[in-house]
Amino acid sequence: MAGHAAPSATVDNDDATAYESLPFDHAAVKHSLSEYVKGGVHTNGIESLWSMLKRVYKGTFRKLSPKDLDRYVQDFGGRHNIREQDTIEQVAIISDGMVGKRLMYRNSSEEVFRPTSRTTNRRVDLTRM
Repeated sequence: MAGHAAPSATVDNDDATAYESLPFDHAAVKHSLSEYVKGGVHTNGIESLWSMLKRVYKGTFRKLSPKDLDRYVQDFGGRHNIREQDTIEQVAIISDGMVGKRLMYRNSSEEVFRPTSRTTNRRVDLTRM
């Protein structure tokens, strides 16, 4: 976490002891005492993000390889961060981020999910598409 937040950041977290060693100022809510909001301190945003990511995993991806998990989380986090933009702005931001980048099949995980055709129960060969 230290490499992803500004040194001057204040981290809002719950009362888990894992956060005590972080090199940041932090404010905590005590979930163990049924405290979920204290002034402006809460963990609702991150809990909402993880909840939506889990729903996407179960409903869309169905299988994620550990090798590519960071890519999925980064993609989802980026989409989450622009969710309040209108559609045209979202497309512009996403397409600007793709400039100069290329993900080739051979660089992706060896364990790739291949959807099956619901009508014929045959495997779909993605290399022929």
